[in-house]
Amino acid sequence: MFKHLFKLIWNKRKQNFLFLTEILISFLVIFAVFSYLTYYFQNYSKPLGFNYEKVWSISYSNGQLPKNLDSLSIFYDNLYKSLKAMPQIEEASFAGSNYPYSSSFMSTGLTQNGRKFDYVSNYIVGNGYQKVWNVSLLEGRWFLPEDAVSKDKVIIINETLKNEMFGNQKGVGKLIGDYDDKNKLKVIGVVADIKANGDFLPGNNSMFSRLDTGNYKWTGTLLLKVKENADATFESKLYKFMATSTHGAVEIQHVDEMRKSRNNETIIPMVIFITIAGFLIINVALGLFGILWYNINKRKGEIGLRRAIGASGNSVSSQLVAESMILATMALIVGCFFAIQFPLLNVYNIHASVYVTAMLLAILFIYILVFACSLYPGKQAAGIHPAVALHEE
Repeated sequence: MFKHLFKLIWNKRKQNFLFLTEILISFLVIFAVFSYLTYYFQNYSKPLGFNYEKVWSISYSNGQLPKNLDSLSIFYDNLYKSLKAMPQIEEASFAGSNYPYSSSFMSTGLTQNGRKFDYVSNYIVGNGYQKVWNVSLLEGRWFLPEDAVSKDKVIIINETLKNEMFGNQKGVGKLIGDYDDKNKLKVIGVVADIKANGDFLPGNNSMFSRLDTGNYKWTGTLLLKVKENADATFESKLYKFMATSTHGAVEIQHVDEMRKSRNNETIIPMVIFITIAGFLIINVALGLFGILWYNINKRKGEIGLRRAIGASGNSVSSQLVAESMILATMALIVGCFFAIQFPLLNVYNIHASVYVTAMLLAILFIYILVFACSLYPGKQAAGIHPAVALHEE
């Protein structure tokens, strides 16, 4: 039977070329859509690695603060104690400007056994940073005040970076070189990966460095973990307190609102892309339906002859559906050849599982689409009366 179907397809190769081209283009578009969705779904399904609820960020101008490091250290120590004394504040920490959901990014490079690790996110954090975000420690400990006088500068790295550097070995206690491999950094802890750029984007290689007095001149960010009773009235008092203390401009932001804003930067383009792809799929479905309907009208004589010599309506319908599925398979083989290049060439540095999953979903979708579009024309062909069809011919 398949030999006969292939012969029919080959005899009508010029008519089927448009069908094959439309299926091929449809597959490539659907593959792109599913790659897009699979990538974001895999990222979304991974844990955040921290807790953003009831976290406020305060950005302040440090231009009016003392220039002397000793005086600046005393100022920050007193400011921290004053904030901790407020009943609405659970924990506080000074930090760099590149905290989760902020628009700031700070990176550095590391060296391990001659291997270079570029674009490692570098978070400058205070001692209370872990408690503010509730970051999950997988190994070791967080920073302590006595780390300021340790022989080697201490850092904390995330799980992904630890796995790339040391595999299944423990990371705590290992020494890592800086970008030029001139200074050694001692790993004292490993934390779970954090998705600092939104729920739909992956967490990259990260390290945490302790904020010391040398960083105070550039520090302009304060992170607070507030309690349930922290309302708008308290926020107003906090604003006045910070403006009075720093003698400069102050901005208070709620991290949960920042998270929504960062997620919308991904969701809105995704909705637009899916909507455009949806209209394209509808047009493709209508096109396939029209092509199949046209083929049936052109083949009325053939169908009538088959019915006249005893072919049942179901067999005629099955033949037309089978022809459509074979044509779809031929187009998918060509489409898969192009699609498989993405994981092989590691395009956009995305994990191969994203492309493989998207390719399988696109194949399934195309088969369902072609089957659905060919089913009704096939039934219409099965209802053609042989005498009427032969009389028209």
